[in-house]
Formats: sequence, structure tokens, C-alpha cells
Amino acid sequence: MRSLTHLRRSAVALACGLALTAGLSSTASAASAASATSATDGSAAAPGAAAARGQFHWIGAKGLPYYVENPPTGECLGMAERGRAAHNRTNVRATVYAGKKCGGASQRMTPGQKAPKGFVFNSVRFGR
Repeated sequence: MRSLTHLRRSAVALACGLALTAGLSSTASAASAASATSATDGSAAAPGAAAARGQFHWIGAKGLPYYVENPPTGECLGMAERGRAAHNRTNVRATVYAGKKCGGASQRMTPGQKAPKGFVFNSVRFGR
């Protein structure tokens, strides 16, 4: 499982952690939300790794909005803090899990779908 690092108010958030653990590019993009400037970008995939196209958005435990762009498929991505209000804007199915390491109750989200209101998650997997 890849652990994503949360860096508050730094415009680098989760993509930086993903880049450090996977050797990916860590170019940061601003999240499009009025209340915060937290951001993520996992836009470059490791050689030979498949990636979804598009963005996956959520709200962190402290109420800040985040997204990851072009996430890797088939791998469990752990959140640094609980997420809610997930919105799958990728071209593949995303499954959010209540537990760490893609365990516990889950919710499958087709491209364009939002998670049910109140569903809190700690990990996500794309493409399965």
C-alpha cells in the first residue's frame, strides 16, 4: 500500500507523498475550491504503470479540499487523514474503503459519480 502524505496549506499535499514513495513527478496544482489552497497531482505514472485519466476529489478531515490527478490503477492508496465527499472525475471506477489498506466497508464509484453523503474513507483503489 502506498501511503500519501498530508502537508497542510502547502500546495503540495498528497502528490508529494505519492511522488516520494513511488518516484513520481511531484508538480503541484491548486485545488479549485474557495476555502483552501491544498493541492495534489499524481500526474506522472512510473514507467510501465497504468494510470487513470482525470481527477479524484475529496474533503479532508480538517475540511480542506484535495484532489489527485491521473492516479495509478490497481494499487491501494492510503489517506493521511480520513476523507469524505469523494467525487470520481477519472475515466475508471474508484472504490473508496472505510478502513486502511483497502479494507472494511467500501463504496464503488463509476466515473463521474459521488460517494454517498456521510461515507468516510481511509483508502482508495482505482480501476477494479
